[in-house]
Amino acid sequence: MLQFGVRKPASDHRHRATAFGIVERDGLIACVRVEREAGPYFDLPGGGVDAEETEVQALKREFVEETGLDIAPLNRIAEASQYFVRSTREPVNNVGGFWTATIIAENPDAKCEDDHTLVWLDPTFALSRLRHDSHAWAVAVWLRRAS
Repeated sequence: MLQFGVRKPASDHRHRATAFGIVERDGLIACVRVEREAGPYFDLPGGGVDAEETEVQALKREFVEETGLDIAPLNRIAEASQYFVRSTREPVNNVGGFWTATIIAENPDAKCEDDHTLVWLDPTFALSRLRHDSHAWAVAVWLRRAS
């Protein structure tokens, strides 16, 4: 598995199971703009897999919470890990899959993460703007398979 990011030498990076998705519509991909005190950034929709969940269940839940989109995961196209420090200052290593998915329904009222805004980005633009290298790499994998 590919490992992205830099491990902080004196830190214990907690293993965090994750699932993220790539949804395409009209040539653009769904991303979330996340507002934080240190400034905004872009991520692929998705996040942590809870103890009782599968990646598919987590991906569906995270998409609704972050974007209000109800999705159907299709294919797990990549797997990667990403060292980083969360906004809570907790060092983690996100480990998990990247999935393609399709939209089943849009329900903006179901969105519950107020600091996340759904944005549709050109995939090549997203490559340079996504916060995590693992997300940019997954988009590159998706682009190469889509062409």
